[in-house]
Amino acid sequence: MTRSNYDKYPEVKVGGMDDQCWSGWPEVVEVLADQSGDGVMVIECYVGVDVGEIVAAVGKHLPAATVFETQRAFHHPEEIERKVEPFLGHGDPLFGSLSALRMEDFLSPEKTAVLRKEIDAVSGGPAVVIGPGASLVATGDLVVYAEMPRWEAQGRMRRNEMSNLGTNNGELKWNLQYKRAFFNDWPVCDRLKLGLRQIDFLLDTCVRGEPKLITREAAAKACETALARPFRVVPFFDPAPWGGQWMKRVMALPEDAPNYGWCFDCVLEENSILFRFGETVVELPSMNVVLHDPVRLLGPRVHSRFGLSFPIRFDLLDTVGGGNLSFQVHPFTDYVQRHFGISYTQDESYYLLAVEEGSSIYLGLKEDVVPEEMIAALEAAQSQGVPFDDEKFVCQWPAKTHDHYLIPAGTCHCSGAGTLVLEISATPNIFTFKLWDWGRLGLDGQPRPINVERGKTNIAWERREKWVGRELVNAVTELGTGDGWREERTGLHELEFIETRRHWFTGPVEHHTGGGVNVLNLIEGREAVVEGPTGAFEPFVVHYAETFIVPACVGPYTIRPCGESEGSTCATLKAFVRA
Repeated sequence: MTRSNYDKYPEVKVGGMDDQCWSGWPEVVEVLADQSGDGVMVIECYVGVDVGEIVAAVGKHLPAATVFETQRAFHHPEEIERKVEPFLGHGDPLFGSLSALRMEDFLSPEKTAVLRKEIDAVSGGPAVVIGPGASLVATGDLVVYAEMPRWEAQGRMRRNEMSNLGTNNGELKWNLQYKRAFFNDWPVCDRLKLGLRQIDFLLDTCVRGEPKLITREAAAKACETALARPFRVVPFFDPAPWGGQWMKRVMALPEDAPNYGWCFDCVLEENSILFRFGETVVELPSMNVVLHDPVRLLGPRVHSRFGLSFPIRFDLLDTVGGGNLSFQVHPFTDYVQRHFGISYTQDESYYLLAVEEGSSIYLGLKEDVVPEEMIAALEAAQSQGVPFDDEKFVCQWPAKTHDHYLIPAGTCHCSGAGTLVLEISATPNIFTFKLWDWGRLGLDGQPRPINVERGKTNIAWERREKWVGRELVNAVTELGTGDGWREERTGLHELEFIETRRHWFTGPVEHHTGGGVNVLNLIEGREAVVEGPTGAFEPFVVHYAETFIVPACVGPYTIRPCGESEGSTCATLKAFVRA
């Protein structure tokens, strides 16, 4: 490919709501002031929102207001540390367990009582309460929810632009901030958000100095629009110690990064979604669509099993011109339940979109492997810097484009250098136990954490070469053919809950969600169009390597080549939760 057509900023166009969307602090504050009058305005904030920016904007554009920050009502940081510490893994640099805390646990009853008295005493202008927990500190005549997608929050951690909930730890190493947010801050804020009975406006502060405000009704219309059609979330890209150059070239990514190892293009807990209201584009967490109507998005069967979790994750791993991924294993379900408080684990698969000659996939163990010898070799590599003899213990499979490798939890694996992997997995995304990292350093110049101790209790030692070759490597079954199309089942393994179907086509292919959410990627061809057979939604064009979501409620849809792919063969890979 010489010209990129990958859309890095996909939008959902929302009709008929342009008059319920405002941008810029002067306009935003004016609208809120008109709606609240001299009453109490509550601006509830997700962790990571720049409270100081909102305080400054209200002070400048609504000088009659008396502003209160919720940080004044929080427990002393030492008390918060005491409450949070049990969920942070007792010094583990990566893992903790999901917090059982609620926002109320962070607020001091005494300090909150004092703040409430001050708010009640305000006269001659509005009282504005701003920050996490604002809706608990005061009952608002007007309630605004300031959103923050998790990926933007991660960027702020890396730039030392935010602190964890109830703390002032902006200088803390970002991966430790992330761990604390993952296991504590985000669950705490999510519980509060889900329990809110009143939200009048949503506030987008992703881009500093460029706020966007929409009404509750406009936000609902935006989610309804997404649910009625295929849609994409905003992909985000990240360098890696093993990262490659394929995505930089094919997706026209900025040249200032040394490489790009990851493209996360369907991780709804972390991605954002762009809603266009006329000339204004509002960025909100993509999880808002899940929370708005999980049954219509996921389907009743998937929702009954996974609740508010979007269970399917797609991302890209680029090692073309890079290095091997870390040699790793994912934990068994009972392990993540017991140790981390997570309900299901990261079963996954590697689908190869591009392969350099001589590349390979590491998957499974040699037939004659002795577990004690392999663990001793891994421990020596970690403690003494002795290279791990991967050829002695690990199977290597020659890789070619469109291979599909299935990786149920407990299977030792990694992709070798020279591959572009479409990783299809269950959503839990940080529970990787690195067993060996090829003796290299992270991008920060420091060794990356190795987890031989955790990993060795999660290795399925029986998954050796013969079994892996039979069960996990290109387990493709043809399911049917028609005029201009062929359907194949490519996985995943029966130990995994995701089913994948590949369609090769030169003409229209009929699909149906089957009552469950579908996630697809265009794995061959420049572009294709997704259409509703009755014109239920506008034709939706997708490009090579783009991931898109078809809500369960859409039902029937078709996909066919279009534009530059007219007359050529295209292919999609579709994932859904197996019945």
